[in-house]
Amino acid sequence: MTDLDALAGALDRHLAEADAVLTTRYPGDRGVRQPVHTVYVPADVYGVGTVAAWGAEAVAALDASAGSAALLSEALSFDTSAVYDNVRAKLAAEPIEDLRIDFEDGYGNRPDEEEDAAAVAAARALAETVRAGTAPPYHGLRIRCLEASTRRRSIRTLDLFLGEFAGAVTDGFVITLAKVTSVEQIEAMVTVLDAIEQAHGLPRLGFEIQIETPQSILGPDGVALIPLMITAGAGRVTGLHYGTYDYSASLGIAAAYQSMEHPAADHAKNIMQLSAAATGVFVSDGSTNVLPIGNRPAVHAAWHLHARLVRRSLERGIYQGWDMHPAQLPTRYAATYAFYREGLTEAAARLLAYTTNSDSAYLDEPATAKALANYVLRATECGAATEEEVEALTGLDQKALATLANRPQPA
Repeated sequence: MTDLDALAGALDRHLAEADAVLTTRYPGDRGVRQPVHTVYVPADVYGVGTVAAWGAEAVAALDASAGSAALLSEALSFDTSAVYDNVRAKLAAEPIEDLRIDFEDGYGNRPDEEEDAAAVAAARALAETVRAGTAPPYHGLRIRCLEASTRRRSIRTLDLFLGEFAGAVTDGFVITLAKVTSVEQIEAMVTVLDAIEQAHGLPRLGFEIQIETPQSILGPDGVALIPLMITAGAGRVTGLHYGTYDYSASLGIAAAYQSMEHPAADHAKNIMQLSAAATGVFVSDGSTNVLPIGNRPAVHAAWHLHARLVRRSLERGIYQGWDMHPAQLPTRYAATYAFYREGLTEAAARLLAYTTNSDSAYLDEPATAKALANYVLRATECGAATEEEVEALTGLDQKALATLANRPQPA
């Protein structure tokens, strides 16, 4: 008979390095909520009342152009009757899930003294909302890239902001690094954060990488760079965000055809998803610059496009995107809630059958049960469903769902 202990021991030694890489490089879900969107607000217009103002403007846009579920359904070409009231409640209670104060393209180039003052003022205002409990669950700033022309300005803004904000940093704080073009820039960002954390007595901070240049997708030697960037981030990289218009323009795509659904965009996002899989790094889609403003037909046309693009991303497994205007919030939540509501009953039934070994038309395996549990958890996290509703449908509370989804449990 084969000496299985000796054979297994030999395999352990042979695969030790591969085992270690699998454990460290692919740790799995971080066990934290992923926001459904990120809202970018120029630093010079951000203030304590920004989030509430966005919520009020979103409700006003909904009232003006779709004051009923029937009108919104007509605009979006799908039935919103089951989600309309929830959307209005969301806009009142938590209009923004993830806020980024922008010191990059949305802010523009300003005199140094002006940007210095804006960095301190924005940090002070954000800190006030954190202490008051009115900040979005996720919040932070976007800084310029670390290329030579903007490097000093970028790190100065970050240092000034964090020096003022130091006492208000929570787990929801996020930094976005724009226009990354090399793995070395990620290494540099780690060096920057090490220095700033030490100077201001800060906890370890994470950051997102914006994928908006061809150089962030493919290196000059043909190597896919995002996996190397995640590794170079030394556990600090929390997200990959697709930049629709910078990336499209970099490829020479005409302005009229720059879109989240262009084949070039899908290629980049496929690489992002592959690179982030099982790493705990979130992937976010980009934005549409077709704004829902003007007369009702113009608003409805822009809403229809936005809702369709949001749904398209969700169906492709990208659960986050950018919103650039308050009037995009109604369609962000309408499309997101409809996505989860439409599939909730079936997903819950499949989970119930899986966990109770009951008869089912589906032969679901553990990997599918994990996906179903994640789907249901995301529905509750964004407000599309309540925890009580989900437990009644599945027989599972949030802790049991998290176990099925292979999400780490809070200590």
